[in-house]
Amino acid sequence: MSKNSKVEAKGRRVRIRFNPFSVAVAAVGSWILYSRFFIDHEVPLPPAVDAERDTITGATTGVLSYYADRQAAGRPLVLIHSINAAGCAYEVKPIFDHYQSGRPVYALELPGFGFSERSDRVYSPALYKRAILDFLSAVVAEPADVIALSLSCEFAAMAAHEQPDRFHSLALISPSGFTGQRQGRSSERASESGASDVLYRAFAFPLWAQAFYDLIATRRSINFFLSQSFEGPVDQGLADYAYLTAHQPGARYAPLYFVSGKLFTRDIRTAVYDRLATPTLVLYDRDAFVRFDELPGVIERNANWQATRIQPTMGLPHFEQPAQTFAALDAFWNG
Repeated sequence: MSKNSKVEAKGRRVRIRFNPFSVAVAAVGSWILYSRFFIDHEVPLPPAVDAERDTITGATTGVLSYYADRQAAGRPLVLIHSINAAGCAYEVKPIFDHYQSGRPVYALELPGFGFSERSDRVYSPALYKRAILDFLSAVVAEPADVIALSLSCEFAAMAAHEQPDRFHSLALISPSGFTGQRQGRSSERASESGASDVLYRAFAFPLWAQAFYDLIATRRSINFFLSQSFEGPVDQGLADYAYLTAHQPGARYAPLYFVSGKLFTRDIRTAVYDRLATPTLVLYDRDAFVRFDELPGVIERNANWQATRIQPTMGLPHFEQPAQTFAALDAFWNG
């Protein structure tokens, strides 16, 4: 090869450019293949709390799993975990453990989570409301004190609004639905703007739905999002269980409805919260995912509502400030 030919060849090599689009496509394709062939989606799942587990089957809700400790007498206490990418009954474990020796305590696993049915179907606020009512009717069968977390507070409030006789009281821990207009996180704004249908179709596209979910259900991702709900260190037991429950058959179906914003109710404050007859307590402080701009107005308008701030917490006060949390709950129930 002549000297000039070498220079020309060298010039051609220099002109080869990095193509970020091709690299991105290759990375996405590699992750889809890794998700399909190398991630275990059937890991062993232990009980979330130390109690007997049972199931009921509803006409529309399918199989509902729940934990129960009925050793003590008294008014039933029903605990409902939050909705997120790895929602689980472990989220209410500190409350379950604290009260199980003094009264009947139940922890319901909502459709799409835990040992409840995780089939490929439409997940909606109406489905979750029905699951709560079916459980209270078929299993508890008397007015109960109900505690719900985060987005599940909306479903519990809807159930109490529809059938108040099932509820003795309602406690909402860091509830959604009080964020000021256009102040919410992306999932809430998607619900308000009507973009949730478009987002869901994108997230749930069959080619990459499992891979997308696996990306937000990695240990690193779970620990990152949990760190947003803890003032101090993340509870490792919760993080470990969240990873396990996110790696079950059908684990992606309900969370994809959540991350696309389809499980939020736009007018929950005016249509439900302001119309509740049930005595209601809100426990809150700061929260990385919701705000409480509209809470003072609801408290002022409704004599059956009260609120207690548990500081310093970020959405899970029963993990970080259990003494304050239980004192506030006891005062509410005794009052």
